[in-house]
Amino acid sequence: MNGVHDMGGLQGMGPVQYEKDEPVFHAPWEGRIYALNRAMRAWRTWSLDTDRHALELLPPVDYLRMSYYERWVGRLADQVVTYGLVTKEEMESGQAAPGSPKATPALSLATSSRWLNRGIASSHDPAVRPLFKVGQRVRARNLNPSGHTRLPRYARGKTGVVARDHGVYIFPDTNAHFLGEKRQHVYSVRFAARELWGEGASPRDSVHIDMWDDYLERA
Repeated sequence: MNGVHDMGGLQGMGPVQYEKDEPVFHAPWEGRIYALNRAMRAWRTWSLDTDRHALELLPPVDYLRMSYYERWVGRLADQVVTYGLVTKEEMESGQAAPGSPKATPALSLATSSRWLNRGIASSHDPAVRPLFKVGQRVRARNLNPSGHTRLPRYARGKTGVVARDHGVYIFPDTNAHFLGEKRQHVYSVRFAARELWGEGASPRDSVHIDMWDDYLERA
């Protein structure tokens, strides 16, 4: 998606604030929101890629003013209504509607251990052949999708070299929209900083970006 949600390489956004010994959560409510998001995945109603796309659907003005976990709150509130887990009125009131059916929780103390990992399938899949190989020069395709993508805008149309093959993973662009997993190889592609940012970048620097097969073409 093109928009403020793809902030990589943007200028004028202020410095990155470094916090020494930064805690995992800055306030207890952040930890609760993290846990709620993980717990809701037990319903298997949406995927991690759907989660990411839901963040991109937040209005730009809200996305820019919100903190990291405030965005998670907004995303989850929208998702539980969109996918019919609660009604908009129930979300606004914080109360179940009279006569609403009671569902058995998908996550309980007895079943919690099965949800501790992310459930990612093995990246070793000989049935899926790579389209590129380590050391090969490639070009990031110039795509401008209206939906979700992990192809950063600043890399589109730029040339790099495949530095590593990570193996086979779900393709986020289709998985986010329930169009299938379309498993394919993911590579670490090295781009010279000057290829991405021009002559103002250091000639000694480079950026490694994880790229799916469908993001690349032969250079």
